[in-house]
Amino acid sequence: MNWRDELQKGICEVEQLPYHTDLSSKDERQLRSVVDKHPMRISPYYMSLIDWNDPFDPLKRMVVPDVEELDLSGSYDTSGELESTKLSGLQHKYAQTALILVTNRCPTYCRYCFRKRLVGLETEEVLQRFADAAKYIEQHREITNVLISGGDPFILSTRVLQRFLRRLSNIPHLNFIRIGTKTPVTFPERILADRDLVALLRKYSPRQRRLYVDVQFNHPREITDRSTDAIARLTGAGVRLMNQTVLLKGVNDDPATLAELHKGLVRIGISPFYVFQCRPVKRVKRRFQLPFEQGLQIVERAKAMLDGPSKRFRFVMSHRSGKVEILGIAGDEIFLKYHQARDPNNLGRLFKRKLVPGAGWLDELQRVPAASGKTRQKKEVRLPCPTVSPHSCEPRGELFLAHECDRFRASGVHHKGEMPDHYNCTLFVYTKSRVEDQKSDSRYMTG
Repeated sequence: MNWRDELQKGICEVEQLPYHTDLSSKDERQLRSVVDKHPMRISPYYMSLIDWNDPFDPLKRMVVPDVEELDLSGSYDTSGELESTKLSGLQHKYAQTALILVTNRCPTYCRYCFRKRLVGLETEEVLQRFADAAKYIEQHREITNVLISGGDPFILSTRVLQRFLRRLSNIPHLNFIRIGTKTPVTFPERILADRDLVALLRKYSPRQRRLYVDVQFNHPREITDRSTDAIARLTGAGVRLMNQTVLLKGVNDDPATLAELHKGLVRIGISPFYVFQCRPVKRVKRRFQLPFEQGLQIVERAKAMLDGPSKRFRFVMSHRSGKVEILGIAGDEIFLKYHQARDPNNLGRLFKRKLVPGAGWLDELQRVPAASGKTRQKKEVRLPCPTVSPHSCEPRGELFLAHECDRFRASGVHHKGEMPDHYNCTLFVYTKSRVEDQKSDSRYMTG
């Protein structure tokens, strides 16, 4: 079986939809206008997974156009990709990571795609000269990893992929290379029908420096015998696999579904990495995004059904200012943390915002006013917790030492006194003149 021939059998026109004859002339006209703006492509394999008799089928929702995509609320660049672009097809938003967009095509176009502005369309955002990108990476020694993305890189020929991997693997300051692909989910034939691809991945995933592949399974029904076989080929080649799920309205927006998905991923050898808050992209936000309060409830209830590696993913949003972890809600406040940040000074910073009903993005939240009275100013940060004892909040002359640990981030409760079971601690040093100023733990995280 030739994977390219199989790919050509996918559907790209409204007339090819199985229920096309049931559409009203108005619906058909509206769907055509959607597809004119953002193309449709569904692989034969993924078509076979859809229950076409179910109007609410979650897999169909992810790939079949809908009139709700006519809604223009949101933005086409919610994560600030354009301002991170250093040259055509290369982004450098975080110091350690370079992102290369090598194609604007995919085997199947997801209707919730955050790169809707370029996927399947003419664009100048895709890499034009790989040699220029490689040279940029060589000259920036702070870059320790590269993510090859798109579109879907695996839609390119194995020969082209070899060129990328050969050059990047010779850059000594790179610790690892990642490839982002959905082919195991939407088009496993790409992996199963091309032994040369698997051999290539094996060659460039030696034990000294493993190759990572980021996949995106969003629903447990996507874990099939065929997708599992494709995953087995990749793991057999020494590739390390991580999953990045997007939380989507009408797809995986209940705890049981999300938990079942992550249990299935761990069973077939994929490490859960992120659950992403759906980005407020134009023609996506209204149809797919959930409010924070609903999303957090789903994620936490799903985690309660999970154990071990199946629950170690982070719930994050990829904002233009950085990758923001969504920690929890207390009252009318939502607590957040910069897991990655455009501004290195924000790395690891805990902060809070006032929760606005229905809000689903950082920009829709309100800043929390500073507490009245005398407030502490952070003077130094991140002294190792074991350097002082007891691990508590206590005055030290004109300084105030505030302890934070993973238990605090998980529970939202600040620990005082001895911490015999503390872990992954951080000690913050604040200026302080009176112990009595300590009136509210929430001051530690005022954004």
